[in-house]
Amino acid sequence: MGNSPENLKAKPKGLFARALDFIEIVGNKLPHPATIFGGLAVVVVLLSWLTYALGTSAVNPADGQTVTVNNLLSADGIRWMYTNILDNFLRFPPLGYVLVVMVGIGLAEGTGLFAVMIRALVLSAPSKFITAAVVLAGIVSGLAVEAGYVILIPLGAMIFHALGRHPMAGLAAAFCGVSGGFGANFFIGSIDPILAGISTSAAQIIDPDMVINPAVNYYFMIASSFIVLIVGTWVTDRVVEPRLGKYEDTEGLMKEDDSLKPEEKRGLTAAVITVLAALGVVAYMSIPYDGILRGDEGSIRPLLDSIVPLMMIIFILPGIVYGLVTKTITSDKDAAKMTGDSMASMGGYIVLAFVAAQFVAFFNWSNLGIITAISGAGALQAIGLTGIPLIVAFVLVASIINLIIGSASAKWAIMAPIFVPMLMLMGYSPELTQAAYRIGDSYTNILTPLLPYFPLIITFAQKYVKDAGIGTIIALMLPFAIFIALVRIPVLIVWMLTGLPLGPDAPMYYTP
Repeated sequence: MGNSPENLKAKPKGLFARALDFIEIVGNKLPHPATIFGGLAVVVVLLSWLTYALGTSAVNPADGQTVTVNNLLSADGIRWMYTNILDNFLRFPPLGYVLVVMVGIGLAEGTGLFAVMIRALVLSAPSKFITAAVVLAGIVSGLAVEAGYVILIPLGAMIFHALGRHPMAGLAAAFCGVSGGFGANFFIGSIDPILAGISTSAAQIIDPDMVINPAVNYYFMIASSFIVLIVGTWVTDRVVEPRLGKYEDTEGLMKEDDSLKPEEKRGLTAAVITVLAALGVVAYMSIPYDGILRGDEGSIRPLLDSIVPLMMIIFILPGIVYGLVTKTITSDKDAAKMTGDSMASMGGYIVLAFVAAQFVAFFNWSNLGIITAISGAGALQAIGLTGIPLIVAFVLVASIINLIIGSASAKWAIMAPIFVPMLMLMGYSPELTQAAYRIGDSYTNILTPLLPYFPLIITFAQKYVKDAGIGTIIALMLPFAIFIALVRIPVLIVWMLTGLPLGPDAPMYYTP
C-alpha cells in the first residue's frame, strides 16, 4: 500500500540528502534535549549579565518606551528565578494542554478506538491521497492550534505506520500542516483579529481613520493553504520519505486482510454518533448569540478558552462508548487504568517541559528577545531597500525573529509600528505588510527549539526512533521550511506585481 518500505529501497544520496544527514548527526550528538535547554538557560543568565553591563537597550516602537536588559544575576534577578521556578513550569503553555487532552486520548487509544479509526481510514481512503489528507488536516487544525500539535501530529505518524510507510514521514507531514503553514487556512482564525488590531494601531500613525479588518489577508491565506498543501505533500513523498528509507518495526502494520470485525464496526458507529452528539451540544452552547459559551456582546472568547477541555471530553465520551460496545471497558477501573497508563507515558515529556519552561521564562524576563527583535527590525529599516527587495527582506527578518520569539502577536506588536507606517509612506498597504509578515511567521516554526511544542514533537518522534533528538527534527523539517519559503515568497511577489486584492476590501497599494 502506498509508499511501502519495499518501494523505498536505498538509492545513492544526493548532496541535499547528505547535508540533512550531517545536520541530523551533528544535532543528535548534542546532549539530551533537557540538558540543552538547561544549558541555554544558563547562557541566557550569563548573557543578561553581560548585556546589562554593556548598557544594551532598545526603544519599543509599540509604545515608545526604552527596553533595557533585566540582569538575571542581580539580586532581583536571582530572587525572581528562585521564586518563579514553579510558576514557570505551571504556566508553560503546552503543559496543561497536553496533559488535559492526554486524559481523553489515553482512553480513546486504550479502548482501541484510535486503532480502529486508522484501520477504517486505511481501508476506505485511496493511499495516494493519504499524505495530502494529513497535511490538509494540519492546515485546518490551525483553527484550534493545540489540537493539531497534541492530536494530529502523533496521529499522522500512526496512520503512516499502519500503511507500512515510515511513521516519521507522517509526523513530518502533519507538523508541516500544523506549524509550517501557520496562518494559512481556509477559514478566519483566532489570530486574525489580533493581528488586524495591531495593524490598525500602526496604520493610524499615518492615517488616523484607517481600520484593518480581520479578513484583509483572507484571499492570500486561502491561496497559501493550497501552496502549503501541495508543497507539504510533495516534500513528504519526494524528499523526506525516500531519505528516511525503510522502517523496520512492523508492529501495528496494517495487513491486507485486517478488516473490521462486526463488534468494531458497531463500536465505531456508536462512537461517531457520540462525537456528533457532543459537537451538537457544543454548537448549541456557542452558536446562539446568548449561548452559554458566548461572552459579552456575543464574543466567542469563552468557546476559544474552553477548546482544550472540550477536546478532552470529545475523546472521553466516544472512547467510553466504544469500550462499552466492544467490551474493552468492563468497569470504571479499566477506564482509570487506561488514562493512567497514558499519563505515565508522558513522564519524559514532563521533565523536558520543566527545563524548557525555565529557559523560555528566563529569556522572556531578561528582555533579550524583545531587544533582539527591535534591533533586527531597525537594522532592516536602515539598509535603505525599496520595493520588492524590501518586502522580501522583511519576510526574511520576520522568519529569523520567529526563531527566538514564538508569539505571533508579540512579534507583530514590535514590528508593525516600524514597518506598517514606513511601507505606507512608500505606497504599500498595511494589508500587504501584514501578509508578508505572516509568511515569515510560519515556515521557521518547524525549525526552532523555542517553539513551545518542540519538546512534545521530540517525545512523539522517540516513540518510533528511540534516539531522536533536536537534530532529527530539524533535519526532518528543514526541506519543508526551504520549499515553503521558495514558493510562498515568489507567490507574494507575483501578487504584488499583479495588484490582486489580498482579501475583501484589502488593496495591495496605499494611496493617502
